[in-house]
Amino acid sequence: MPSKQALVRRPGPRLAEGLVTHIERRPVDTALALRQWESYVQALRDHGWHTTEVGPADDCPDAVFVEDSMVVFRNVALLARPGAGERRAEVPAARAAVEALGCSANEVRAPGTLDGGDVLKVGDTVYVGRGGRTNADGVRQLRAAFEPLGARVVAVPVSRVLHLKSAVTALPDGTVVGHPPLVDDPAAFPRFLPVPEEAGAHVVLLGGGKLLMSASAPQSAELFADLGYQPVVVDIGEFEKLEGCVTCLSVRLRELYA
Repeated sequence: MPSKQALVRRPGPRLAEGLVTHIERRPVDTALALRQWESYVQALRDHGWHTTEVGPADDCPDAVFVEDSMVVFRNVALLARPGAGERRAEVPAARAAVEALGCSANEVRAPGTLDGGDVLKVGDTVYVGRGGRTNADGVRQLRAAFEPLGARVVAVPVSRVLHLKSAVTALPDGTVVGHPPLVDDPAAFPRFLPVPEEAGAHVVLLGGGKLLMSASAPQSAELFADLGYQPVVVDIGEFEKLEGCVTCLSVRLRELYA
């Protein structure tokens, strides 16, 4: 059976100093953020996910956004080389954690840059956002790592948000969802469903038609429920102040087989 393993990393003491690029900086309540993170992790566990906590990187304010540290396809992890140089110290502990779960690991090398949040997998299609944090050489190295495993890598433009998955994610049937003002090219996706709120573009597939999503997108949750899905809502408001969303707070490993 496919695995339900997730890597997470608890917010560090410098969380409030995290990078912001496309929004105005707002104060972050770190104590509230920790409670929200704990509720997020518990929601994964409540739906059958085994969570592994990645070692801290307390000098890196953005380390809680652990998804950016890697991309995993089948049982191969490609360790990121973040486009923001100050985030590169987040990667070694993430590598140790994913290798401990049995993944083989490659890494993006200079001059390539790649953030995990720029990669959206829909079946065997791997969309990669070419924009602020991921460059052309990062896309080339992603293609070299995963196409031999059966992936079809498709580069798409990203200019209006931090990462590709800040703009779009996908439903279980492969339909890509996004908030149109933030999506550079909806036509890049064979099936695209517009959603009414920015946070409604962010879903984590929990299994069984259940969608983990932010409490800040109630209209989108209603839309998904009308389509037959079951939204599982969590409050991640403190992380949204840092351009975070439900996808970037974990790395989901679905294709590890015993």
